[in-house]
Amino acid sequence: MSDNVPKEQALATILSIKLICGQPGRFIGWPTIARKADGELLAVFSGDRDAHVCPYGKMQMIRSLDDGRTWSSPETLVDCILDQRDSGILVCTSGVVIVNWFTSLAFEAEDCREKYGDALVDSWQPYIARITDADRKSGLGQWIRRSLDGGRTWLPAQRLPGSAPHGPAQLQDGRLLFVTGSTLSGRGVIAQESVDDGASWRVIGRVPFPDDYGDSYWGEPHLTQTTEGRLVAQFRHNRGKYAGYLFQAESDDGGKTWTKAHRLQVWGLPPHLMRLRDDRLLTSYGRRRAPFGQYACISSDGGETWDVENEIKLASAAQCDIGYPASTQLADGSIYTIYYQPEQPGEKPCLMATHWRLKMGDLIDD
Repeated sequence: MSDNVPKEQALATILSIKLICGQPGRFIGWPTIARKADGELLAVFSGDRDAHVCPYGKMQMIRSLDDGRTWSSPETLVDCILDQRDSGILVCTSGVVIVNWFTSLAFEAEDCREKYGDALVDSWQPYIARITDADRKSGLGQWIRRSLDGGRTWLPAQRLPGSAPHGPAQLQDGRLLFVTGSTLSGRGVIAQESVDDGASWRVIGRVPFPDDYGDSYWGEPHLTQTTEGRLVAQFRHNRGKYAGYLFQAESDDGGKTWTKAHRLQVWGLPPHLMRLRDDRLLTSYGRRRAPFGQYACISSDGGETWDVENEIKLASAAQCDIGYPASTQLADGSIYTIYYQPEQPGEKPCLMATHWRLKMGDLIDD
């Protein structure tokens, strides 16, 4: 892939940019990556799609046994009659693997004809006619599936009260915490806790937002935990004069109560947060305004401040329907970030990856 990303930046060196999964003529979107204890990489995404919105999205996964140099063919994890979107994945310290997604009927919206054209929308109609009221009732919602054998086989799907693109996080005390919400609903952002590796969940908290915004404009959150135990969550904000900026809230009691969300100087959406082995925090996000592309930012003080002046550019893109980068750290301390965007201008989005290295403080596993 031809790319004009500088190989040397103030905080990072880009090692490679490559296509890791392409489905010619089809659309791939909203990926997440996780690394197992044995080093295997798992990447999940919504694949085999006509477009950003369509009836056909499937939850799919690919695997790499060599730190992302090569990848398996896609395997389908979930394929119901509705559209499956916004895939997340977490590998628990126990080895349990959790994937999450939500289902959508957005392909029935009136504005689809304006966005995608009569010919494409007309081609969906025989398929849509097969969707029954029972399908809508049983299939529409937010979901997870669990694997007890490293992602080889999967237990039946479980319904949750909320979802978010990149999935839950595991805390230092072993609990799972999932901050979830929707930019299109009035439910705001909630914190869900599991103490049994995702077998059961309960809502323990809710994130407050500035009074003059309302909570219906917030969604697609993700969180991480600092070495000191503080939870840091970031959110996508869609409307108003600060639309496109990331907002952040913190919790010091394990997710029960949260500070009021405050705006960062980071422009992009949505966030994927992780704590690196040197205890710095990394947030990665897509930028859907020029210059389009995938970006990352570092905090060296537990999320108190973010080094926006040295924002890291991971990849350039030629259009705005891109993003949802998610990262994992490899054994050698380098970082592997996946995202969706066309490999070449004019193509449909595929799954891409940037392999890169931070300067000043990469740590390597013992």
